Amino acid sequence: MHVLVSGAFGNIGQAALESLLHHGHHLTAFDTPTRRNRHAARRFRGRVRVCWGDIRDPQAVARAVAGQDAVVHLAFVIPNLSATGKGSEEAPDWAWAVNVGGTRNLIAAMEAQPRPPRLVFTSSLHIYGRTQHLPPPRRVDDPPNPAEHYSRHKAAAEALVKGSTLKWVIFRLAAALPVTLILDPGMFDVPLNNRIEFVHREDVAIAIAHAVTSEAVWGKVLHIGGGPRCQHLYHEVAERILVTVGVGMLPEEAFSRTPYPVDWLDTEESERLLRYQQRTLDDYLADLRRALGWRRGLVRAFRPFVRWLLLRRSPYLDRATAWRLA
Repeated sequence: MHVLVSGAFGNIGQAALESLLHHGHHLTAFDTPTRRNRHAARRFRGRVRVCWGDIRDPQAVARAVAGQDAVVHLAFVIPNLSATGKGSEEAPDWAWAVNVGGTRNLIAAMEAQPRPPRLVFTSSLHIYGRTQHLPPPRRVDDPPNPAEHYSRHKAAAEALVKGSTLKWVIFRLAAALPVTLILDPGMFDVPLNNRIEFVHREDVAIAIAHAVTSEAVWGKVLHIGGGPRCQHLYHEVAERILVTVGVGMLPEEAFSRTPYPVDWLDTEESERLLRYQQRTLDDYLADLRRALGWRRGLVRAFRPFVRWLLLRRSPYLDRATAWRLA
């Protein structure tokens, strides 16, 4: 099959490219021509057709969509950890143009094709809002209750997908953490007692690759999460990550106390249809160790200073308190 991946050089996008290549598909990668994306594209040279462009540009999108059998739509500005350097919460109007306007452009280009391709759209569990007061797990028929710009954008994009004439499937993803999590102040926005479900990005990629050739998923909304083995409280996730990188657990005062819009998910149907749940948080931590390499020793050598630098990035502490707690 000829498959287009939007947002191809992001966290999940690169894993999706590898998984789709493994399954023998002919790929087109669509993304913005930033220095970071151009660097990421080098590893796919000769294996993937790259189509640079802005998803807000209907003509660029139409060029990328032409001749495709399936489209995997990943391009979306997120609240934290965004490769764009800007998040959906600090630049909501710009993010809406990318997230919702871009989805609208993509659907229009797909519907204009002589043989419209299938659409795999990645949404998020954020769409349910703050649910810590409800018994888990979240189910796909739970009512959306978006709590921030990002999840409102996801809800609007889902509505566009459902209202289209395309064959579509919507994946609501659990927390697929990039290895740069430790560097982002967003890590402090989740209370330590918050339920969170992890999913390894390579498992998301397997689900995507299996979906494009499936005949059983179209017209469905599916949760894509790691399953019961990956259901944690956030303090377990945060502590294991911080210990792995050599920093050690940070004090509770650095973390928010406002419930965060993540939770445990019912993934029974998606796993039955797509058979993708292979990895756990242990695999992510092994990835993190490999990515950091010799820098873990450096972190340990300067541990108090590194802890102070991280605590300074918490929006819940002033600088004096950050220094005292480091």
